[in-house]
Amino acid sequence: MRHAVKLVVAGVLGALLVAGAFDPDQARTLAQAPVDITAPPTEQPTFRLNVDLVTTDVIARDSNGLFISDLTPDELEIYEDGVRQEIASLVLVHGGRAFNVLEPPTAAPQEGILLPASRSVANETAGRVFLIFVDDLHLNFRETPRTREMFTRLLTNLVHEGDMFGIVTTGPSSLSVQLTYDRDILRDAMARITGDGMSPQRILRDSFGPNGGSELRYRAHVAFKTAYELILNLEQLRNRRKAVIYISSGYDFNPFEETRFENFAERYGQDLDELRIDPFYMQTQSAQNFLSGELFLQLTELTRAANRANATFYTIDPRGLVAGPDMDVDINQQEWGEYVRETQTSLRVLAEMTGGIAVVNTNNLDDALQRIDAETSDYYIVGYYSSNPNPEIRTRELDVRVNREGADVWSRTSYSLRAPATQVAQ
Repeated sequence: MRHAVKLVVAGVLGALLVAGAFDPDQARTLAQAPVDITAPPTEQPTFRLNVDLVTTDVIARDSNGLFISDLTPDELEIYEDGVRQEIASLVLVHGGRAFNVLEPPTAAPQEGILLPASRSVANETAGRVFLIFVDDLHLNFRETPRTREMFTRLLTNLVHEGDMFGIVTTGPSSLSVQLTYDRDILRDAMARITGDGMSPQRILRDSFGPNGGSELRYRAHVAFKTAYELILNLEQLRNRRKAVIYISSGYDFNPFEETRFENFAERYGQDLDELRIDPFYMQTQSAQNFLSGELFLQLTELTRAANRANATFYTIDPRGLVAGPDMDVDINQQEWGEYVRETQTSLRVLAEMTGGIAVVNTNNLDDALQRIDAETSDYYIVGYYSSNPNPEIRTRELDVRVNREGADVWSRTSYSLRAPATQVAQ
């Protein structure tokens, strides 16, 4: 799966290079001039600190809800932890086409270093970029027809001519489509999508211990790891709104707790009241109470990576409007409702913490896709170099303001620095 992710990202980078959206100056490697190690030092050494350009998407609309396409750098203010930052770059994407309003300053070359001639960036670049992430490990087989129908609607309402897209799956659908303009590939891909998520019956049969269900957690680990690696590679893309269409039925690390308890007692012929005060059972339950918190932490780490990469999750639940459990599922209505809410909440967290929207518990997919279409067609990308050099403050609050009467502004509210290598999820 890691190889598949790298193939897709390689296709992304290659296509953007052709389209003119990826600036090779960002990837230039400067070789240091030869140094005579026998000569005595004549001055104190100078240490240079590399500072990354922080970027965030900004959508500005007027009182009528129309996109404002003529903002200037002087009309924008961006604050990090309450401190105003100097805007270094500003890119307008309007109708899916990018226009450089303000380019970031480039460092002066060191003396003695021969650099290739700088490439002039085209005034505009065509198309949008979509990464379609299909978590088929968390799509029930019964939802396969609805998921394939969703791809048809993606073609109609979201992915248009001139847009580039790539597809990655987490499970047996085994899709790894490099970035392409060919919409026929999307049509072919939809026929291969097959849900392989755990049904409620399989969840109840899973082996649950203090750390939860073994297969349930393994599947979530595979999904999060695949998404995390994809997002890490997306950090290399500049001057594009990185829209990740995240298709999944969501996550719950501790589903159907009461039903599992009753089934356990029945299987071993134990009285429910006696089992509740059994020391081993109480210890197991105490450990399982932290599973929801663990799930939230994993979702938070994934969204932090997305915010660093300036990528936005648009999560879609193919189940649509969820009613009660199927007739062959022996789960009471209350527990089923809790399970549905938990899985939908996980998708809302991914979307809302990255500035996207969660399309859950609704059958009106077309309106949601049209909204995603609008948000990925018209926006600004504002960049600055942080004035706060303290690496220990990982999470930074962002506040973007527009100095124009009646303007309504949406922007990312925070971003996080990369964790030390020892803390990055494996």
